[in-house]
Amino acid sequence: MERLFDLDAQLLGDSVLMLIAVLVLYFLLSYLFFNPIRNLLDARKKMIADEIADAKKDREDAASLKATYDEKLKNADKETDEILSEARQRALQNEQRIENQAKTEASRIIARAEEEANLEKKRALDDVKQEMIAVAAMMATKVVQQNINTDIDESLVDATLKEMGDKTWQS
Repeated sequence: MERLFDLDAQLLGDSVLMLIAVLVLYFLLSYLFFNPIRNLLDARKKMIADEIADAKKDREDAASLKATYDEKLKNADKETDEILSEARQRALQNEQRIENQAKTEASRIIARAEEEANLEKKRALDDVKQEMIAVAAMMATKVVQQNINTDIDESLVDATLKEMGDKTWQS
């Protein structure tokens, strides 16, 4: 019977040698090419993992910074409201103080004006009294010249002085 593949010792020896050569070639190529490529791929994988970890850390930091920023914004709004409230209160206090000063100054001016008016009134009364005394003295001298009677002269002077009293001139 004829063989299909012609399996003999030569074919088996060649097949074993070829198998050994392929294995040696595989290990040699693995040592020279596959391991450096694997190492390169492992380094690349590690670098990508580190970048992903850094990105996650940066994202967490950004989230915490955003939370801090939002809180500061809320606090800034509150601080703005407080500052505006304080400014309004100070403005109202200044307004009250200025108004009180103006009222005080106005009352002082009114009091001074009333005092000056009273002084002018007293001066006018004194001037009128002085003129009346002068007129009375002139009348008295004329009367004395006409009548030398001392009793009448004294009664005229007394009557004139009584008429010139304080109540007569104040009305």
